[in-house]
Amino acid sequence: MEINDILKKQPILLFDGECGFCNKSLLFFLKKEKNKTMHFAPLNSKVGKELKAYFEIEEKTDSVILIRDHSAFIKSCAALRLFPYMKGLWPLMIVFVVVPPFIRNWVYDLIAKRRMKIIGRVENCVNVPKEDRVRFLDM
Repeated sequence: MEINDILKKQPILLFDGECGFCNKSLLFFLKKEKNKTMHFAPLNSKVGKELKAYFEIEEKTDSVILIRDHSAFIKSCAALRLFPYMKGLWPLMIVFVVVPPFIRNWVYDLIAKRRMKIIGRVENCVNVPKEDRVRFLDM
């Protein structure tokens, strides 16, 4: 798949496919997602690497990345921008975008450093429900 074809699939969420915490978070998002418009790819997949290169994001970056409106959001900026895609009261969480990024990212990094200890590594990517598998660009 060429980069222009990939970009047509926006919004795209890149996630750490080896992280148990990330996988559980992704499954939670899939259950709460309202319009099923998001596409997904593991960070270290071919698609993930191509998108990181296109947006000039360091290859070693292992945080969540949201590609939307031809922009790339990383860490807490990405996480907060996922809430409007969710059902219920979750979209209200976007108010935390007013908190300065250096504070939000400090909290994000605090959790990220411990994520492997929380749930651990997984051998395979998320066990995605059948109806959602078509939205995964590179598994």
